[in-house]
Amino acid sequence: MWKRLTVLWTVLRGDARRLWFAVRHPAAPAWLKLGTALIVVYVVSPIDLVPDVLPVIGVVDDLIIVPLAIRWLLNRLPPEIAAAARHAPSPGRGAAR
Repeated sequence: MWKRLTVLWTVLRGDARRLWFAVRHPAAPAWLKLGTALIVVYVVSPIDLVPDVLPVIGVVDDLIIVPLAIRWLLNRLPPEIAAAARHAPSPGRGAAR
């Protein structure tokens, strides 16, 4: 499971950060928090659309479904949250210390 999470993180790094910032925003809608929670449950759940015991296809479905779900949520953000998430400082790039 840790290998799966590591691969997903490397694929999603930028979008996952934007989604995390948007979820923590004070004006974040409830549907955003629910959608993010469902994505997390899907990633850590042993139940998948395609079982991981299948050699390649089991992991590839996670690499397709999770990024699509994150992008779908990011594309539906209210404009003020989307702008704030786009301009949020990344760790190591201008972040206040």
